[in-house]
Amino acid sequence: MIRLGSNSPTRAKILRDNSIEFIQNGGSFDEDLITTTNPKEFVVEATKGKYSELFAKYGCEDMPLLVSDTVVTCDNRLLRKAKNRQDAREMLELQSNNYTTIITCMIFKSLNSYIFDISYTTYKFKEFNIDDLNKYIESGECMGKAGAIMVEGFCKPYIESVDGYESTAMGLSIEKLLPFL
Repeated sequence: MIRLGSNSPTRAKILRDNSIEFIQNGGSFDEDLITTTNPKEFVVEATKGKYSELFAKYGCEDMPLLVSDTVVTCDNRLLRKAKNRQDAREMLELQSNNYTTIITCMIFKSLNSYIFDISYTTYKFKEFNIDDLNKYIESGECMGKAGAIMVEGFCKPYIESVDGYESTAMGLSIEKLLPFL
């Protein structure tokens, strides 16, 4: 049994899909306090901030703690969660027919081990169909997603190529975690 220090339903699904027993206890770390616009620095600061908050609250004596955060970058721009539908549209239009990299940072701490990992997955997307894009934005599914993308959903038919793990793009590099469990 591990403690998932995240409110993400997608991270919880990744653990369930891999038959990992967990309890989910997300925190309240405020990512808006992070001022860097460098995507790698941002995801590292966010993960460390969340980890510090949750480790202080729960420790890892009763069960290991797993914390993860994800950001998206395209054309060297940090793409965070969309603030509104127009913000989502701008992010998605930038990624259409372009390369997009998803960076996931993970910290896993048990009594006997400490794992700090930064993983990257890069997608080359075909041009998004405007009708599909409009439906996706109107559905609201893009909200709450880094870069407004869902590689397991809306973006899937537009993937031209991929370099890296889909789990990294979904927010938890399970392939990196499994050997330690």
